[in-house]
Amino acid sequence: MALMLKLAWRNLWRHPRRTWLTTGAMVFSNVILVFMISMQVGMYQMMIDNTLRASTGHLQVQARGYLEDQKIREVVPQVKPLAKQLGGELDLDTVAPRAAAFALASSADRSYGIQIVGVEPMAELHVSSLPGLVVEGRFLEGSNTEEIVIGEVLARNLKAGVGDELTFMGAGRDGSFAAAVVTVVGILESGNPEMDRSLAQVPLAFFQDVFTMDGAGHDIVILAPDLFQVATVKSEVEALLPTDEDLVALDWEQLVPGLKQAIQADMSSAMFMYLVLIVLVAFSVLNTQLMSVLERTKEFGIVTALGVSPGRLGRLVLLEATLMGLMGLVIGVVLGGALVVWFSFYGFTFPGLDEMAGQFNLPDRIYLPVTLFGLLFGPSVVLLASILATLYPMARLRWLEPVDAMRAA
Repeated sequence: MALMLKLAWRNLWRHPRRTWLTTGAMVFSNVILVFMISMQVGMYQMMIDNTLRASTGHLQVQARGYLEDQKIREVVPQVKPLAKQLGGELDLDTVAPRAAAFALASSADRSYGIQIVGVEPMAELHVSSLPGLVVEGRFLEGSNTEEIVIGEVLARNLKAGVGDELTFMGAGRDGSFAAAVVTVVGILESGNPEMDRSLAQVPLAFFQDVFTMDGAGHDIVILAPDLFQVATVKSEVEALLPTDEDLVALDWEQLVPGLKQAIQADMSSAMFMYLVLIVLVAFSVLNTQLMSVLERTKEFGIVTALGVSPGRLGRLVLLEATLMGLMGLVIGVVLGGALVVWFSFYGFTFPGLDEMAGQFNLPDRIYLPVTLFGLLFGPSVVLLASILATLYPMARLRWLEPVDAMRAA
């Protein structure tokens, strides 16, 4: 094996310019793949994190069946004590109870059907980005005050501003009539018109009084330290849930399936472009190895006549391609990794990103994560494609006739 390795290495440098050109193509593609895949992963993490912070969180504890049919009677009993207990057991301060109900909201001029959400103002600061998106007035402060924060589109539709009163009417948990008059203390602009059209939040204690919830709620929202720990936190939450209540823990993929599908669709289109790049590199390797085999036809014919098997010659050609692929992988990963590490500290941006980010409460720079997947996935596929591209030159050696090969010019 050591002799084969020496021969393969020597053969690579018979034509150093050709070897470096092919290796350079592999290095270039590997650097591009490392950077682009890492940037995609960073953008997906940013998109997921900011989307979930605006609405659902990474995890939610709900009554079984509430996600499919959001009836006010499907509740989490004593939602505040349970949220506090989960936060203490998990050692997380990113746990917040919520409750929700549908109601008819009316201003002096108009009426609209909305979903009113009861939140704990202080806890909500830790799990949601919405408190930081108030464009007029302020966010909720009291735990049982008659105040409401609404979305910018809803405020425009109701022709209501900060300081105006709204009346909402709905049905309580026990079927009773629920109604209250609240004062608009803040207007939110999330950047999502659909959310802003129906967004309305009131203090949770006030919500529970109006809708006769008897201390119950509908969700306990949990933010994990990061996306990679969601599965672990979910398992811990499931172990902590009371066994006498029919409660379930749902992760973000179950809560927002459309977000995962959008990411998968974007990844599929990106993978197609990556595949085109990899195929081009594979053809470059094929061309190099085929030229190398054709140039050495007479040499191969001589050694075959002396007793060297075509299979052994094929393994030699395969080893040459593997060495060249490993060179491209190592250099590409080092250069691409250095680029990713740089952008993981200083971030990546492009013209117009800051304006778009400001509208959707996103960071104005993309910080690339340094992960083994981002560093090795693309270069590993390039290496595999390079090895597969050598199969045809190897097959030609199987068909090699020593006499005909020795007559080659």
